[in-house]
Amino acid sequence: MKKVKSPADSAVESRYLVMPNHANPYGTVFGGVTVAWIDMVGSMAAQRHCGKEVVTAAIDSLNFREPIYIGEQIVLKAAVNYVGKTSMEVEVQVFRENTETGRSSLATTAYLTYVALDKKKMPASAGRLLPQTADEKRRYSQAELRVKARNDLRKKIRDCS
Repeated sequence: MKKVKSPADSAVESRYLVMPNHANPYGTVFGGVTVAWIDMVGSMAAQRHCGKEVVTAAIDSLNFREPIYIGEQIVLKAAVNYVGKTSMEVEVQVFRENTETGRSSLATTAYLTYVALDKKKMPASAGRLLPQTADEKRRYSQAELRVKARNDLRKKIRDCS
């Protein structure tokens, strides 16, 4: 029997220093670099939840709220919000931190879907998720709405073909 996990059981936090090779000529981090870091920590949270290899199925939402500058540190926080049969929705929040001023703010948010794979690289059970805190329960409920909306949209698009 698989262990039921809470979002906190598989949460991941990572930190990077933004260097000149991560940035554009204006001194702000490239969006693609941020996305790569988001996908990395998101996949780690998904793997920690299901205990299996995972693949990125979709980046469902990506919002760049504030620029991140060379010399700032970024803190990425990833947690599993929702688990279906083989897929998991992971939320990643990216905070920019100025070490000189101590100012920290939310710079980017993302929702990604990962699929658990078995040893034959086929979709496999992602296990179960049991939210514990009020915040985890809120995030789970909101994720259910996003999953339903994505599935409804896919069906509408398929029906139009």
